[in-house]
Formats: sequence, structure tokens, C-alpha cells
Amino acid sequence: MRKVIISEKAPKAIGPYSAAIETETFIFTSGQLGLDPVSGELVQGGIEAETRQAIKNLFEVLKSSGSDLNSVVKTTVFLKDIGEFPLMNKIYGEYFINEPPARSAFQVAALPKNACVEIEAIAVKKNLDL
Repeated sequence: MRKVIISEKAPKAIGPYSAAIETETFIFTSGQLGLDPVSGELVQGGIEAETRQAIKNLFEVLKSSGSDLNSVVKTTVFLKDIGEFPLMNKIYGEYFINEPPARSAFQVAALPKNACVEIEAIAVKKNLDL
């Protein structure tokens, strides 16, 4: 089973990719930027505002597949500047409080739209007996 996930409450894809793919067991999201879902532009306020919006967008994508942030088992965070890791981490910690997922974080040369941060996730499907 392979199902494309589209969310009306998250920004539209800015390329030839799906917001997420749902399989029998997992949901694999594409990276989410701190884009305002209405305007399609980066939110103002730097790394903290972009991190908050990226996670909100991630939540909306997961919600469209019947999941949520509590089902996330792994995230990957891409940062334009690893020096801003503490600021991103502070906001990230507001959303992943109890039993946070495994995570990797990397500085990259550049992100689409000159964003400060991009976050992707893998989530276990809810109500799954493993």
C-alpha cells in the first residue's frame, strides 16, 4: 500500500514531490519549511518563527493522514546555520515534550526560499498493532 497525502492546511509543494507518503506502517513526510500556508512565503521572525511554522506544517500533513506529532519516531532537521541550533532546539522542544523522537540535525549549504530550517519526519501510523 502506498498513498499520497495532501493537506489543505499546509503549504503546497514547491516542486514535483508529495507532502507525505503513507504506507501500511509508516508516514514519510517531505521536509517542511516555515512557510505560511496561505501566502506560500516564509514567516517573519527568523529561525524561531520558521521552526514553529515548520512544525505546525508538519502537524497538518500528519493530521491529513490521521496521525499527529506523538506518532513521530524520527525527524531530520536541516539548518542553514548550525549556530542557530539552540534557538531551533528550544522551539522544537515545545512540541516534542514526552518521549521525543529520534533526531538528526545538519547544517546545509542552502535551503529552498533561503529558509533557515527544514524539518522532515517519519511517523508510525496511529492505531497500529506492532
